[in-house]
Amino acid sequence: MDHAIVAPVVLPAIAGAALVLLRLPLAAQRAIGVAATLGLAVIAIMLVADASGGAHASYSLGDWPSPFGIVLVLDRMSALMVLLTALIACGSLLYAVQGGDTTGTHFHALFQFQLMGLNGAFLTGDLFNLFVFFEVLLIASYCLLLHGGKTQQLIPGLHYVAINFAGSFLFLIAVSLLYGMTGTLNMADMAVRVAAAAPADAALIRSGALLMLVVFAVKAALLPLYFWLPKAYSVAEAPVAALFAIMTKVGAYVILRVYSLIFGPDAGVAADVAIPWLLPAALLTLVVATFGVLASTTVRSMAAYLTIASVGTICAGIGLATEQAVGAAIYYLLHSTLTIALLFLVADLIRRGRGPLEDRLERGDALPREGLLGWLFFAAAIAAVGVPPLSGFHGKVLLLQASADHAAAVWVWAAVLLNAFLALVALARAGSKVFWHTSDAEPVAAPYRTAAFLPPLGLLACIVALTVWAAPAATYASAASSQLMRPAGYIRSVLGASAPNGPSKTGPTGAPASTGAR
Repeated sequence: MDHAIVAPVVLPAIAGAALVLLRLPLAAQRAIGVAATLGLAVIAIMLVADASGGAHASYSLGDWPSPFGIVLVLDRMSALMVLLTALIACGSLLYAVQGGDTTGTHFHALFQFQLMGLNGAFLTGDLFNLFVFFEVLLIASYCLLLHGGKTQQLIPGLHYVAINFAGSFLFLIAVSLLYGMTGTLNMADMAVRVAAAAPADAALIRSGALLMLVVFAVKAALLPLYFWLPKAYSVAEAPVAALFAIMTKVGAYVILRVYSLIFGPDAGVAADVAIPWLLPAALLTLVVATFGVLASTTVRSMAAYLTIASVGTICAGIGLATEQAVGAAIYYLLHSTLTIALLFLVADLIRRGRGPLEDRLERGDALPREGLLGWLFFAAAIAAVGVPPLSGFHGKVLLLQASADHAAAVWVWAAVLLNAFLALVALARAGSKVFWHTSDAEPVAAPYRTAAFLPPLGLLACIVALTVWAAPAATYASAASSQLMRPAGYIRSVLGASAPNGPSKTGPTGAPASTGAR
């Protein structure tokens, strides 16, 4: 298992490079892409099983000692995010190989490089390498967003590139400022040095931390930095949009990781620096995105605004800053990412079946295979709204329970319940327009094969599994939250003998933790 920590980064990197250099026919590209993605899913399951015991594992590339070398760190949360990425990637790629990968060049190579960047961002223990992996996934996403070469993709694509380029520039400034104040980029080492910083350094350290929060808010699409997302996601090809369901969660993940590890309650002069800003921004994001869902004129636009609403819900849990609330946010992150990916694929099936009308919320002819497609849309809708019996309801209940004793409980309950009600109204209207108020004309022949339904059905099966096994999933999420909110084990795993609490690398019970290959 030692080398498995680096495998989620190395496997897609090798597959992507091979696909670029070998110039293989499309069938061979599909075979390599699917095999690599399925292999990633197997590795991710192994990593989750390894991390579920609670021990941290660090992997130092090139045998350079921390904090000088590149380090990857595995814990419950990073393993879970790698698994979630693999599940979304499998559904997206299996949908793409049915024809969506033919509208442009190098789709499969770009897809693998995207996975490389995502997994690297989840596993890295270094702020500069977090920037590097951000750039890898963003460059790949720029090309994937424009895949297909449609005219309507150009302006949203330009906005997407511009806002993320600005975010990357600010990230470099923030990282440079923090490096200048602490002398390190290793996150575990920075946590130690920030906690011991002198009061005279407080202003600059807090400025760097808050500037970095702005960058992560861009990645997560929090208000007011989300305006680039709805149009960009709406014009992307369906498998790309489905994969992008995990992109905003990268922003939420790094907020959770950085502001629990480096700027948590024990961070001295920068303790909990993000908390006064995060919860209000999250709740406002949730409310504004909800009205965006209500005002949407296409199913894809609704899915894009629901993406933003899901980030608002997740960051609200993080902003409550308790183990219970963060555990609820992690569980809801799993549910919402799977649901958004499913909704984008269903929206594409609707678009392809309605001809020139596409997925606009207007009266048109009956859809081919209307029964199966209608049930898929219904399942995706109730999952997105968060009503029983699917896992979204359980996630929102956990979040509401966690906020009950918080000073902002009224605002959290109001925003979450308003979102559920108005999203239900919007999705009911959409279903009525698309499936109920149709013309009397016979549906045309289906422009897709039955196999096109298998990837969305697979994602729906994951949501059902998350519902059926809600108790163990919530328990894992709660354990991941506890591990995040107690970063001493993470720091000891990375720094070893130089950690302030002693030389041993231990799991939660005191047993030695796996340290990875050197």
